[in-house]
Amino acid sequence: MPPLWGQLWPGARAPGGIERYPLDRLYEEVAYIALHLHWSREEILNLEHPERRRWVHEIAKLSRLTSEVAP
Repeated sequence: MPPLWGQLWPGARAPGGIERYPLDRLYEEVAYIALHLHWSREEILNLEHPERRRWVHEIAKLSRLTSEVAP
C-alpha cells in the first residue's frame, strides 16, 4: 500500500487481494465428502467452492434424515 494511502484513509487497506479459504475448513469438507461418497481427493478438490459446499450441505441433510428414521 502506498504510504500516502494510510494518511488519507486511516485504517484503510489497499484495494484488491484475495482472501484465502481457511485451510482447516477445506480439509474438513474434503474428509466429509470422501467419507460419505468415497470420492478421491482430486475429484473433490476439482469442485468449485460453491459446489463443494453444496455437496457438504446435501450430505449433512441426508445424514440427519437417516438418523431421525433409524430406530
